[in-house]
Amino acid sequence: MVAIEYENLPHIVSIKDAIKKQSFLAQERFLEKGNIEAAFKRADHIAEGVVHIGGQEHFYIETHGCLAKPKEDGEMDIHATVQYPQHVQMIACRVLGEKANRIRCHVRRIGGAFGGKCYRLTTALACAVAARKCGKPVRLILSRTEDMSLTGTRQPTYAEFKAGFTDTGVLQALRVKVYCDAGCYEDCINWVGAHILFNLDSVYSIPNIHTTAICCKTNKATNTAFRGYGAPEAIHIIENVMYDIATVCQISQMQVREINFHREKPTLTYFGSSLDDFDNFHRCWLECVTKSNYHQRRRVVDVYNAQNRWTKRGLAITPNKHLVGMLPIYKMQCMAMVTVYIDGTVLIHQSGVEMGQGIFTKMIQVASRVLGVPHDLVHCQETSTTTVPNQYGASASCTADRNGYAIKNACETIMERLKPYKDADPKGSWTDWVMSAYENRVNLAAIGFYKCADVTWSWVTKTGRPYMYPVYGTACSEVEVDCLTGNHQVLRTDIVIDIARSMNPAIDIGQIEGAFMQGYGLFALEDHRYSPQGILLTNGPHAYKIPCFMDIPSDFNITLLRNSKTERAVYSSKGVAEPPVSLANSVFFAIKDAIRSARADVGLTGPFRLDSPATGERVRLACADSLVGKFPVPEPGTYKPWEAPL
Repeated sequence: MVAIEYENLPHIVSIKDAIKKQSFLAQERFLEKGNIEAAFKRADHIAEGVVHIGGQEHFYIETHGCLAKPKEDGEMDIHATVQYPQHVQMIACRVLGEKANRIRCHVRRIGGAFGGKCYRLTTALACAVAARKCGKPVRLILSRTEDMSLTGTRQPTYAEFKAGFTDTGVLQALRVKVYCDAGCYEDCINWVGAHILFNLDSVYSIPNIHTTAICCKTNKATNTAFRGYGAPEAIHIIENVMYDIATVCQISQMQVREINFHREKPTLTYFGSSLDDFDNFHRCWLECVTKSNYHQRRRVVDVYNAQNRWTKRGLAITPNKHLVGMLPIYKMQCMAMVTVYIDGTVLIHQSGVEMGQGIFTKMIQVASRVLGVPHDLVHCQETSTTTVPNQYGASASCTADRNGYAIKNACETIMERLKPYKDADPKGSWTDWVMSAYENRVNLAAIGFYKCADVTWSWVTKTGRPYMYPVYGTACSEVEVDCLTGNHQVLRTDIVIDIARSMNPAIDIGQIEGAFMQGYGLFALEDHRYSPQGILLTNGPHAYKIPCFMDIPSDFNITLLRNSKTERAVYSSKGVAEPPVSLANSVFFAIKDAIRSARADVGLTGPFRLDSPATGERVRLACADSLVGKFPVPEPGTYKPWEAPL
């Protein structure tokens, strides 16, 4: 019944097209330290290169879905699979022309999110409009193809760098210009770009540095938040710089990293913020070297490569520093409500959305610890804008911190009210104290509130502390690469990570495993392909490969650093959802190490480019033997079948 006429307009699909046509969004941001031009003049060597990191599909278990139920007087209940219920509430108010006190958003749990259900409200708003027009409940659940085509991905990133360093591999000057593919509008790309800048120095001391982040506008679905929020891309860029320095200076990859670690006290980022307990990073590094038996395995790998031509092994150990927190500062606040019933049971309302990360379990643990009651007496209610208003979404690895502090505050208020009855009956039970307080008309419900006081940043003065605390880690991975096909297998991975005093090691180790594998997908497997017209070709599991159980390292060892603590996290338990993603760099550089051996067999010994993800096609071409020498290495981004190498 509707006839649509389309006009083909000029379109921009890749970052390179956006740069060529100067198609950018918002403002260019930069950070700097020292005199970079003078440092380049003093340097013994100059290395220049580019780094490309492809997009990544969230591929959560449950696609976007929503049920909108219209009520009387303009009210509406929206049950949506989102991380940020208040965002749904406020945007739905704008779409429907209603006030916030008439629109309610409820979330019981969602089947994964990884940032993809934070700002993308496609189904929720469509349902809300349809329900208002029809006056009936409306449900909408996207198919996998629709979800992948509509909701955006991790931002593809392209970086150009110039590094100046000494003969011994000491980095003296670094200039990096980073381009992020935002898609057709901003979403959260500005803060992703900022987070890339904040994490670009990783654990390295760089006396002279200038970094720039530029957001590109392309004619594709808008890209959005993804686990790590720019940090994995930042770590990948600086590790590529370190790789090239080691190659030019002909020193080991491990040695060049150790030479450039922060040694000064106090330890500062290149933008002047202090790094807490940086000695814990050195402990992570040394413990990983020991537990992985790195030096002996390095010798074994070298012997294997000398004896084999068409299969090669690679070994790499890479460090990580992830800054936990979010800006603007108003996001670092949280409210929770704790209710004690006269039978002694406890009900928690908080703003954290359960999406598989175990937030309900951890919040029950916090309440149980403060109140001194068994876990089975405590229950977490659904997340709702009705019970916990003005909430911020579950993201940035600090959901447990924010909500945990708020619940702790509310529980401490209740315990203060119960104190007279505990003192009067020290041998009584929890239920006795609760009943006594109730009979004396004591309020058994309390609201807790938390705000993080010292997370702040000014882009005008380039000063502040844009994070709560750093999470340090180290990973060592070994791979075997088939040089004829480009396929690889991860043989072993060892991880040592500092998450201080884990509130729940079982949950946290599971999070580390999952985050590492998702990072592995980003750097080694997941390849987004668009047609020259901008049509997404990898729009389902038939065309898009994510890690499966066969991709898990055959030997996978995770160690939580002992005797670590922080005053900035609830019960000294650091956030763990995002930091391990960057540790998967160890797999990428192990693959690159194996390729280096294959290239050495044909006389190629200098730096070489390997784009992320290191797919079989890219690995095969990078091996550069006589069979592929006549084929050009394809640029990442669009897929042109007529230029395919095989």
